[in-house]
Amino acid sequence: MKVFTLVEARNDFLKLFKIAQREEVEIHRKDGVIFSLVSKRKKAKSPFDIPGIKTKASTKDILQAIRESRAEQ
Repeated sequence: MKVFTLVEARNDFLKLFKIAQREEVEIHRKDGVIFSLVSKRKKAKSPFDIPGIKTKASTKDILQAIRESRAEQ
């Protein structure tokens, strides 16, 4: 973990962000307050995570279509 004073952090935010991608960064203020900077990665989306669609088909219609498609095989 890297530790910076508020003045150091203010002077070079880009450096701070680059370090925070690898490890936690703490920023200490004169009054004793400590801030922690941690990089968060975007969660990978599942290929099955797709938006829904609106349709007038009922559950009965969908199940019937599935039965018919299986019967054709």
